[in-house]
Amino acid sequence: MEVVLVRHGETEWSRELKHTGRTDVPLTEEGERQARRVGEALRGREFALVLSSPLSRALETARLAGFEPELRDELMEWDYGDHEGQLTAEIREEVPDWTIWTHPVPNGEATEEVGGRVDRVLEEIRAVQGDVLIFAHGHVLRVLAARWLELPPTEGRLFVLDPATLSTAGYEREQPVIRHWNVPVPGPT
Repeated sequence: MEVVLVRHGETEWSRELKHTGRTDVPLTEEGERQARRVGEALRGREFALVLSSPLSRALETARLAGFEPELRDELMEWDYGDHEGQLTAEIREEVPDWTIWTHPVPNGEATEEVGGRVDRVLEEIRAVQGDVLIFAHGHVLRVLAARWLELPPTEGRLFVLDPATLSTAGYEREQPVIRHWNVPVPGPT
């Protein structure tokens, strides 16, 4: 069994490195092209289950890639609360050394809450016979990778994840492993 993870294509906010949690920012034209290239890269691959965050940037990536996923609220991006739409540099003007992984998020989610959501998804997909495909967001997928490896959610900090990349979680015998991470999809440069 393998779990293929796809971060949504580029949005204006992801291009600008703004924290984009629950704001439903659409894909850019480049993000749409990236999503189609994801579909080309996955062409011919069979999945027993395809899931997506209900936020349009993830759902549209899935659809442009040629999939009609089941929606899971648990795959929505981190709720950044008061930091929604801000750059890390802006947040650090008030809270030096701030990161999403180490500091509170005023009026947003704690790392453990995101980990709890991800754990519910992992419980579901581990019961599936066959490969699974997931379309979601950068931080929530990083938490998912950490939890797949049975690490604390904060260890998602170790997994950089760019838009419209492919990552694969699986097993080596019974040990959960990351087989591929943040693999760019071939396309025009």
